[in-house]
Amino acid sequence: MAGTISRLPDVGWMLRPLTGIPGVRHAVVVSEDGLRMGHDSAEGLTGEVSRLGVAEAESLAAACAALTVTSQSTVSLLFGDEAGVRQLMIESDSGFVLFTSAGQGASLGVATDTEADVGLVAQQMQLLVAKIGAHLSSQPREPMGRPTS
Repeated sequence: MAGTISRLPDVGWMLRPLTGIPGVRHAVVVSEDGLRMGHDSAEGLTGEVSRLGVAEAESLAAACAALTVTSQSTVSLLFGDEAGVRQLMIESDSGFVLFTSAGQGASLGVATDTEADVGLVAQQMQLLVAKIGAHLSSQPREPMGRPTS
């Protein structure tokens, strides 16, 4: 029996409350292995990336997964294997990128401009995850067995 590849449901519509916050530019949900589960961009953006397309969101998903794994490794090294990462924040000249766990095997990333209230954004990210975390989770994939003859 041949294995099947199933498509992850797109949960981008669930991110609209976040992209409606002043200063928020983009939001993305990714699986722990770097697959884009959904994304959304604020309306009326200008600048370098005014709309996050699928290709950009998939690249961001891979980067988010890499940062999540790296931060978990760092925390484990410093605080032990049982310590978890709650949130990760990157500050740049152009704004902030915040990452947080979004349920089992998933992360939520939000990009803001420099004028955003980062505390409010982080709080709203946590509220969103609390409301819809079950929909944002990515269950571990089962290994494909060897085909039987």
